[in-house]
Amino acid sequence: METLETIFTRRSIRRYKNKPIEAEKLIQILKAAMSAPTARNKQSWRFVTVQTEEGKQKIMNAHPYSMMLQSAPCAVIVCADTEVSQDFFQQDCAAAIQNMLLTAKDLGLGSVWLGVYPNKERAAGIAKEFSLPSNIVPVGIVVLGYGDEEKGKEDRFDPAKIHAEHW
Repeated sequence: METLETIFTRRSIRRYKNKPIEAEKLIQILKAAMSAPTARNKQSWRFVTVQTEEGKQKIMNAHPYSMMLQSAPCAVIVCADTEVSQDFFQQDCAAAIQNMLLTAKDLGLGSVWLGVYPNKERAAGIAKEFSLPSNIVPVGIVVLGYGDEEKGKEDRFDPAKIHAEHW
């Protein structure tokens, strides 16, 4: 798929088919995540893959908007190591997540980004459920699977939101 086509047709998918993701596709998605730019090339991101029913239930226990995991075969918790980067880890992880979402689309998978950090309750819940060390902050969760819903292309371009040279 062409890059712009992938960007313009990627949509959040919340219903999934009962079909596991091939290991090669998950590795490709994680490789894409680790190809994202990072501040000062710190690469502070860390990843927890979740594919078991028990693991998905842990996410659902801690995140109120994660019920799509009842049908999705996989989730990846995108975390930051704050011993590596204390200042720009949110942006580093956001870039990794965007790469994951676009790669999933390119590989024929559906995905949705669940926000975790800076919501303290969600971050603490995920950290507790997955026994994360104190220096590891869960920033977001990417839910992955073969989509069981179709969403059309949406044009979000709005020239009124562009300001030239000054506000």
